[in-house]
Amino acid sequence: MAVEEMAAFFIYAFTAVFVIVNPLNGLFTFLSMTRGFPEKMRQSFATKSVLLALFLALFFAMFGAFVLNLFGVSVDSIRIAGGILLFTVGFNMMRAKVNNNVSQTEISSADKDFWVFPIAIPLLCGPGTISTVIVLSGSSPDYWYTILLLIAIIIVFGVTYAVFHFSKTISKYISYTAMLVITRVFGLLLASIAVSMITTGLYNILYELMTIFFMR
Repeated sequence: MAVEEMAAFFIYAFTAVFVIVNPLNGLFTFLSMTRGFPEKMRQSFATKSVLLALFLALFFAMFGAFVLNLFGVSVDSIRIAGGILLFTVGFNMMRAKVNNNVSQTEISSADKDFWVFPIAIPLLCGPGTISTVIVLSGSSPDYWYTILLLIAIIIVFGVTYAVFHFSKTISKYISYTAMLVITRVFGLLLASIAVSMITTGLYNILYELMTIFFMR
């Protein structure tokens, strides 16, 4: 039973992180911002952006609880706040509003630091990704679940690196319209995950309040 629960947690964690990171969402932005650069430099940008986003995601997965305690925020509070944020992102994705957090000026910028912003942050590791990994980390009953979460994050960003690395080839087979269809499906999944996070957070907070009320 424990193995089944761990497998279910891993699948849920992988799905949640993969949907919010959405490698295809950043694919066309990466292509547009690296147009004209030599192939070696493009690969360097892909590596650095994915590694930075991966580092941030792993950091908040491992130390998110400490950060919450530092600011006196409960996991259920971040569940609700993160769920609302994710639902907004998912809703925009269902309406095919891709790259919603990045302005056209930022996308067309020729600044070579674009691999930091907007590629790594916020496209790959924005507030939605951070809140998701913090909630998943806070939901881990023991360190084995945390390890599974870290593995899921690494796999997701491994896939993201592969998408960026072979971006030119992938773009030949995936049209912009196809990407919008995939984004809509991911948006529905993300909105569903967001509703689950919000309801769980509300239930836990209400249960705690009722327990305190009846213990008086």
